[in-house]
Amino acid sequence: MENQCKPFIRKANYYETDQMGIIHHSNYIHWFEEAKIEFMDQIEFPYKKLEDMGIISPVLGVNCQYKSMVRFGDTVAIYVQLTEFNGVKYTISYEVKNVVSNELCAIGATNHCYLTKDGHPMTIKKGAPELYEKCMEML
Repeated sequence: MENQCKPFIRKANYYETDQMGIIHHSNYIHWFEEAKIEFMDQIEFPYKKLEDMGIISPVLGVNCQYKSMVRFGDTVAIYVQLTEFNGVKYTISYEVKNVVSNELCAIGATNHCYLTKDGHPMTIKKGAPELYEKCMEML
């Protein structure tokens, strides 16, 4: 994965583990969301700014493939990349790697769209042209 921004660094918390002592699979989806918010901060278009403009971006789909275990206390780097974008819908891909070993722990993607706050689809080319330009540059 070609990295567009610095990775999101995160230490695995004890409460995120399951009975086997590894990070429960559902937590990776939370990590993807945290990494996406950091990604938007790094491209200097925070998600809060989007919401303040009356635009929301719900999740349409998510997938995750688990490659190796993450345990309590491990630190991971989550690499984020915008992989698809048409102004209305977009896909963000993720790679989760162990910081110490550089081992690939998980890969995944989230699919989103842009809506007005009342739920109507919209293009950000009109609604948020600055963000549109940033996204086009990343493709």
